[in-house]
Amino acid sequence: MGREFQRTLQTGDRAPAKPLQALDGTAASTDELWREAPALLAFYKASCPTCQLALPFLERLRAGGVRVFCIAQDNAATARSFNAEFGMPDMPTFIDPAADGYPASDAFGLTHVPSLFLIETDGRISWDSIGFYRIDLEQLSGRVNVPIFHDGDIVPAAKAG
Repeated sequence: MGREFQRTLQTGDRAPAKPLQALDGTAASTDELWREAPALLAFYKASCPTCQLALPFLERLRAGGVRVFCIAQDNAATARSFNAEFGMPDMPTFIDPAADGYPASDAFGLTHVPSLFLIETDGRISWDSIGFYRIDLEQLSGRVNVPIFHDGDIVPAAKAG
């Protein structure tokens, strides 16, 4: 029997609750991240060049008051190193371990990273984007009223994940 196709979750879908481990070792569940206020979840892998482009811009949203949480498809040491190298050392980050088959990534139906989901307090996904699309991030920026791009930034129109 073959594996059934599962599409990546998108706007309008309900986000799943999955257990996670933070970089400091504490346990959490994805649904705890958006329970009190909307949250942006950003799935990434440190070796992904598109993630290296996209995630530093998300730090600007976090600095502007948006609740941003990263979910790394790496081990804790690699995720810490990535966050430090790309200017987001204080970014709340959780691990989605390969040894466990990437349970959070699988629950969201991911096939590419970065994958971004804005999740409302009721668990509904209200915005999503896969890869790097400047227009998507500008739309998100306007929605949360926090500038994501600054004058002088060199920002491509798109870069696939």
